[in-house]
Amino acid sequence: MNYVILIFGMALITWVIRAAVFVLGDRLVFPPLVRTALGFVPVTVLTAIIVPMAVSPHGADVGAELTWRNPQLVGALAAVVASALTRRPLVTIAIGLTVFFVWQGVVLG
Repeated sequence: MNYVILIFGMALITWVIRAAVFVLGDRLVFPPLVRTALGFVPVTVLTAIIVPMAVSPHGADVGAELTWRNPQLVGALAAVVASALTRRPLVTIAIGLTVFFVWQGVVLG
């Protein structure tokens, strides 16, 4: 298949979906259950992106690296604890990155 047609088709579908929200505007009303479910989409997507990177930083071929020598996992766990304690996103990011870089540079040398 021609890649230009494929990319154009994907762009068109994306544009139609996004334009439909603006065109329909307030006429598009979701039931309360759907609105509640849509509230969890950002957390779910972020978790689906972060967890595989933290658990298996060298790819699926190597498998899960659940050891103290995995700085991504240690940094992610520190960020989870910081988030649970502070509930402040900037503090969570700062602590997670600090632990990651300190662990990678100092502990693992």
